[in-house]
Amino acid sequence: MATSRWTAPVGTAPPRRRGAVLERAILNAALEQLGEVGWKGLTMEGVAAGAQTGKAAVYRRWPSKEDLVADALEAGLPRAETAPDHGSVREDLLTLCRQVRQILYSAAGIALRAVIHECDHVQAERFQGVIVGGVVEPTVRLLREVIIRGIERGEVRSDAANGYVFDAIPAMMMYRSKVCASEWSNRELEEMVDQLMLPLLRPHAG
Repeated sequence: MATSRWTAPVGTAPPRRRGAVLERAILNAALEQLGEVGWKGLTMEGVAAGAQTGKAAVYRRWPSKEDLVADALEAGLPRAETAPDHGSVREDLLTLCRQVRQILYSAAGIALRAVIHECDHVQAERFQGVIVGGVVEPTVRLLREVIIRGIERGEVRSDAANGYVFDAIPAMMMYRSKVCASEWSNRELEEMVDQLMLPLLRPHAG
């Protein structure tokens, strides 16, 4: 009989782990199971088996599936920490868009979008903090730096540092990734920057 990937092979003792090491194994198992069976198929029992630990060890740390998944997603999302600075607002925006794409199409980013697609609106509210804190707010912070530097160089109009402009890239990328399942090719990123962002930012003529 084939051995399930969620159970240890016969005769193999599960590793004894505690504290942060065990928690990391559980979070990784949750992300892996999300990628394979999605939100609806994920179970606490399956995660425990994937982490080679007991179900009680999972429930002691996370009383609900929502809590476990939110922590797994938050811990797994890549972080964009530094604003690009190439001396050109166009190149900075393109680099920032590629960083956001890397987040959205990481294992945790794919799992996050799958969760949002599958869970109901009440459950989805539980993951709003992950979306805002892991994707939207970091992108807005870095975009603000890029635009302010562009203003200082004279590339960007002085009134462009506002919330509507800051929201444009994360809103577009989240919307098209979630609703349209766009993978955001390099050409699509260039078109968004050239046809949407640069016209918004360009100094007024005359």
